[in-house]
Amino acid sequence: MGNVESRGIEPPSLPPLDQLLPAEPLLLMGAGPVPVATEIARAGGMVINHLGPTMDRLVEHIKQLAGYAFQTADKHILGVGGPASAAMEMAMGNLLWPGRRALVLQNGWFSGRFAEMAAGVGAEVEVLAVPEGQAICAERVAERLKNQHYDVVTMVQGETSSGVCTTELPAIARLCREHGALAVVDAVCTLSTMPLEKDAWGVDVVFTGSQKGLSSLPGVALIAFSDAAWEQVQQHPGPRPHWCLDALRAENFWQQHQYHYTAPVSGLLALHEALRLVCEETLERRFARHRHSSLALQAGIEKMGLVLNAPRRIRLNSVVAIQVPAGVDSARVRADMSNRFHVEISGAFGLDIVRIGQMGEQCRAPHLFRVLHALGGALAHEGASMNTSAGMAALEYYLAGYADDLF
Repeated sequence: MGNVESRGIEPPSLPPLDQLLPAEPLLLMGAGPVPVATEIARAGGMVINHLGPTMDRLVEHIKQLAGYAFQTADKHILGVGGPASAAMEMAMGNLLWPGRRALVLQNGWFSGRFAEMAAGVGAEVEVLAVPEGQAICAERVAERLKNQHYDVVTMVQGETSSGVCTTELPAIARLCREHGALAVVDAVCTLSTMPLEKDAWGVDVVFTGSQKGLSSLPGVALIAFSDAAWEQVQQHPGPRPHWCLDALRAENFWQQHQYHYTAPVSGLLALHEALRLVCEETLERRFARHRHSSLALQAGIEKMGLVLNAPRRIRLNSVVAIQVPAGVDSARVRADMSNRFHVEISGAFGLDIVRIGQMGEQCRAPHLFRVLHALGGALAHEGASMNTSAGMAALEYYLAGYADDLF
């Protein structure tokens, strides 16, 4: 070949990936994504044929493993290529259409997205809202359902934007069933971190993401439909608003192994390992590890002199929300934690709080000491009066009361 004359845009000269990443790996202690176990990272580095026999077996295994995690015997368990938000959109786009009515229970930023998605498919949407930092109570839901009919009622089990748990979820789901509404639950940060019994509680649709409680790689979501919800999916008059998020097309792949789109095989391999580890640990022990780890961290935070955002009775264990002391810039605190201590935590959506995750691999004793030390150091650097030593002592004391093999 002769000389080829270069035309148009020249290729950029950029450093390789190892020069882009920080010299010392960051400990991810925010609201997600979270650190992954070695087995999960190894699985996520593989690629298989998305239409081959190995994939068929993988899908069948994932459905069985997910059934345990969701505590459901549902036949309609689907994987979604994308974040948990894609599963939320699948639920709204397949259960709602013009003429259908949805009641959105909103107590934070994430629960509010249900309303946007429901309105986007032409449904009539009403919002039952309480201030951020409060929980939705079943009594208010009962009042609304008594006077109005809704086809779908949506809620978030753990509102990660404020650190609040919907503790009355079982009662709310029961009310939905009594009034002929489908209960749709976002369990993105709560699945495998705290009890969620889909069948026993009467939840119709529940979904989660891979990168939080399951502690897997980002990019895959899981959603489970009850038989009653699936009947509604099948009654959709069409055309459905999304091709990739068409539940019937997804069902053809997940049940009959028919082509839908190129599945995120690496993410599904990692998800398989994450779910397998959940089953190996058992939900009972996993719940205990998350609860004990979070309570120990909360004790340390309070002994430092900080205030937790949510009241104890509705406090979410998987995401601990902390009020920022007056006069302290939370963005500077987080930047200092990242730059000096190589620990990352999350900010918030409107509230003046910072958030520490307690999901999956984050619930390990060395990580707790490291994040608390970094938080205390960064706050002190910003001029806040912190008793970090008291916080560390409280954390050590509370952890010492738990079984060593939990951590």
